[in-house]
Parts: sequence; C-alpha cells; structure tokens
Amino acid sequence: MTKPPGKLLPLVAALLCGAVLAQAAEPADNSVTSAAPVVQASTHAPLTIPVVRPAPAPAPRKKQQPTRQRRTSTTATTEDWNLAAHGKVLYLTFDDGPQQEWTPKVLQVLAKHRAKATFFVLGREAAAHPDLVALTRAAGHRIGNHTWDHPMLTKLPAAKMRQEILTGVKSKCFRPPFRDTNAHVEAVAASNHQRQVLWDIDTLDWSKPGTAKIERAILQGERPGAIILLHDGGGNRSETVAALDRALTQLTRQGYTYRALPC
Repeated sequence: MTKPPGKLLPLVAALLCGAVLAQAAEPADNSVTSAAPVVQASTHAPLTIPVVRPAPAPAPRKKQQPTRQRRTSTTATTEDWNLAAHGKVLYLTFDDGPQQEWTPKVLQVLAKHRAKATFFVLGREAAAHPDLVALTRAAGHRIGNHTWDHPMLTKLPAAKMRQEILTGVKSKCFRPPFRDTNAHVEAVAASNHQRQVLWDIDTLDWSKPGTAKIERAILQGERPGAIILLHDGGGNRSETVAALDRALTQLTRQGYTYRALPC
C-alpha cells in the first residue's frame, strides 16, 4: 500500500474522526423510543373524572321542646283544676289547724285509708306548730292559706284585710274564713298568686253535731270531684276523727279515692 503524502495525513485523520463521531451520534436501531410517553388508543369509553363538590352545610336543628308527661300520682297536678274529670275522686279539706292533738289523729286516719287531703291552716297556728306543718307535707298532703287569724274579711278595712291574707302561709290556694268573701277579697288573694277555694259539702263538724251526723253529711253529699269541708283545729275534733274513719271505710268500698287539691 502506498502511503499518502505527508500533507494528506492530517486531512485523512480528520475525516476518519468525523465519521466515527457521526456514527456514535446515531441511535443503535430504530427500536429506541423518545422520552415522551406513547398514548395508545383505548377500546373503552373515555374515563370520566367525577366532579367533587363540597357537601352542603347541615340545616340548623330546631331546639326540641321538652315533652310534657302527665303525672300519675295520687295528687292532682298543679295545673289540674278540672276536679270532676278523674272519676270517683273526693277532695277532703281540713280547716283551722294545725292543732297538736287532733291534726296527728286526722293524719293517722288518712294514712289508714291511703287518702290525701288539703289542710287550710291559720298563719298563727302554723307559726306555733311548724313541726305539724312539716309532718303534714311529708305525708303527701297539701297546705292552703286560711288567713293569719280567722277574721270576717269583708268586715275589715282594706289594709287589714290585705294583711290577713298576705301574712298567712305561702300556698297556691286561699280559703276565706266563714266563706266570707267578695270580689275584692278574691282579687287580693289572686294578687298574691293564690286561688280562692270554697267547698261543696259542709259537714258542720265545727258545731259538734255528733259523729253520725258528720258521717251522714259526707256520705249524702259525695259525688266525683266534690270538695268536703272538715276541721282539725278550733276545738275538740274527736267526732270529726271518728266520722272520717267510718265514712272513708264505706266510700272506699264504693270505689272512691281521695286526692289533695292542686295547691
């Protein structure tokens, strides 16, 4: 082989070097792909991306009112003045106490017959015997206001009449002594948040007519919802205690029960 002239050697070397560099720059084969991903056609439906929306804020909750439940105890509820709506129920009431000897004996008879009653007490007697008032309440009976000193209210000056009512015991019920009342007396009681309560059956036991007459008055006047007037104070009440026991024995056999007034 003939050697190229000395001047051609650098040129030949440069050509050879360029060829080598060009060959190195070309890909090895046509199977090499570019860095960009190849997206292939899909036979499935196009992918749907759900739109996520924020959940609606909950509506403000209405404040639930407490459910009123009807009380079923043997004592009428505070609001229940429809006394005749409870079937064969009588309302025993006792005035002028408390009295140390007779009030406990009345309470014993009531307990024997599982009876509840209302005691319209005098303020002066309640102040003298607070233990008897507490004993009466503890037994499940109710206390009513019968004024401080048992006067004829309509005969008093307006200020004195008002004082007699307002200084009586605290209660939701008021009973005027001697059934002596008028619109002014009733209005004063109402201003003191006390309902005036009278009666349906007067046994006249205060006059000590005898046990039999007191018992007869109770039995002849009985009817569902009736308010019966008796006394545990103001004198000897032995006839009242005996008549009460005998009358309740018969009335219970007839199916009667006995509730306190809603005082």
